[in-house]
Amino acid sequence: MTDTSSSSPVVDLRNVTFAYSSDDPLPVLENVSLQIPADDFLGIIGPNGGGKTTLLKIMLGLIEPRQGTVRLFGRPPSETRHRIGYVPQHARVDSTVPANVLDVVLTGRLGRSSWGAWFRKRHIEAAIEALRQTGTADLARRRIGELSGGQRQRVLIARALAADAELLLLDEPTAGVDALVEENLIDLLHQLNRRLPIVLVSHDVSFVSTHLKRVACLNRRLTCHRADEVSREILSEAYHGHFRAIEHLDQCPLASPSCEQGCVHPDASAE
Repeated sequence: MTDTSSSSPVVDLRNVTFAYSSDDPLPVLENVSLQIPADDFLGIIGPNGGGKTTLLKIMLGLIEPRQGTVRLFGRPPSETRHRIGYVPQHARVDSTVPANVLDVVLTGRLGRSSWGAWFRKRHIEAAIEALRQTGTADLARRRIGELSGGQRQRVLIARALAADAELLLLDEPTAGVDALVEENLIDLLHQLNRRLPIVLVSHDVSFVSTHLKRVACLNRRLTCHRADEVSREILSEAYHGHFRAIEHLDQCPLASPSCEQGCVHPDASAE
């Protein structure tokens, strides 16, 4: 699928190939090209080991491809990654640490504070605004260890936004949360997508194909589709036939008329 946006893409990957070792017979990513426009809401799906988290790390400039080019806001990622808000899959906050929610969100400002862990008024204001955007301003003085899983995920998104993010990357943001929390998180992400592009990794195809604008299927190689184009044939090709489609019952909060693909269990046999 070709990007038809008239403006320059926020992220532009051209023929990217990456391997963690020169001895690997197959690269983790092979000839991956992807353009992300400024209004995109993109989901990346694929089997475990297919390269999803690796692709996010390349966008962030944490690792460099063996070949190909990567541009973030028209520049190399090493020069512009401070403009990205990133919520990793296994973001851990020690619940025993005597830090409140505002303290945690302020860590998103560390790269912008010349005083290290001491923050001026403008940094505190930016953190409070990020909490407001995620609907967690009332939690600012709560201990981080007292929060529910859904509240904590919103706080981690606020921490990413506090860095004045112009692009939001999330790795498995709905993993381990219940259906109601997921629904609320979807609403939040749609609100944020009105002003910045969002890229998220997920194993839940129903979530991605129902609520996002585009879907990138990644299993070493990448293909990109409109969310409403995703079919069982496309999934079978992406997962090499190893997936299980789960039908949501009518009473399931995630069920919808467009939720035909169900959820994907990438390690299961095709059914």
